[in-house]
Amino acid sequence: MPENLQWLKIIQEKTLEPDLLICDPHHHLWNYPKSRYLLDEILEDTNSGHNIVSTVFVECMSEYRSDLSNALAPVGETEFVQKIADENKQAKNNTNIAAGIVSYADLLLGNSLTEILEAHIEASPNRFKGIRHACGWDESDLVRNSHSNPPRFLYLNEVFRKGFAILSNYDLTFDAWLYHTQHEELISLARAFPNQTIILNHVGGPLGIGPYKGKREEIFHSWMNTISKLAECENVVVKLGGLSMAINGFEWHKKREPPSSEELAKATAPYLLHCIEKFTPQRCMFESNFPVDKVSCSYNILWNSFKRITKCFSKQEKYSLFYGTATNTYNLSESSN
Repeated sequence: MPENLQWLKIIQEKTLEPDLLICDPHHHLWNYPKSRYLLDEILEDTNSGHNIVSTVFVECMSEYRSDLSNALAPVGETEFVQKIADENKQAKNNTNIAAGIVSYADLLLGNSLTEILEAHIEASPNRFKGIRHACGWDESDLVRNSHSNPPRFLYLNEVFRKGFAILSNYDLTFDAWLYHTQHEELISLARAFPNQTIILNHVGGPLGIGPYKGKREEIFHSWMNTISKLAECENVVVKLGGLSMAINGFEWHKKREPPSSEELAKATAPYLLHCIEKFTPQRCMFESNFPVDKVSCSYNILWNSFKRITKCFSKQEKYSLFYGTATNTYNLSESSN
């Protein structure tokens, strides 16, 4: 992942509303040859000025177990994150890193999924909260499909749905990651399982690259329509963020200077405010999606942009958007161990 820390430091801002409680419900942890984002790195970000009380880790294929079957290998990621959470707790840091853990299990395993879910729970009895099985797929070679290499129409697949149905047996959440062209698939899934909590990642992935480049207005109106339909599904909650990824097409990472929080707010407000209007603050949560969104902006700048967008919101609305919805949805406890 391209990242230039010196470039990010060009834009410095005073933290807005530094006392506002925040749960960051979406970040990753990994150690790749050219990109490291472990406890030291996330603490450097969460300690940059905002009051980050807790976080939720979301799967990214980190530290899979090579000594287990392909089906069970992702349990290694839960073990990996649990160890980081333990290290952080032992150090008595202010932020409860990975208070919640969202891992991966192949829901196409159908009824045999039980063993994998129970292994995740055993690896992290108090922090493991749910599963993400991404289905981002596009026919264009210029748009990369999700890291889990999903088949087309994954969320409509009957075998997938058999696995999906098992999540409720363990009171687990489901994180959905897909592109704006696939919203109807998620609407179908949400309607078929009205009692299953579904968390839509990154405002539903409006694309702005490949065949979608230069069509922002057209895509925005299409996205608005399907997001409004998704909001009618009361079991769907949405994460507000993820718009600083390269796939969204704003191309901040290609500019001489990173964006200020005002620039970010101006560009992303139409998406975020539409979600808030349709879902209400009680079903919306701001997210960082770090370090992926770090390609475009710093942690402090990103959260400042969210606070600018909500500057006229009530105290209770801000509480829900920045903290309450996330902690309630993932059933977080600040005493997680």
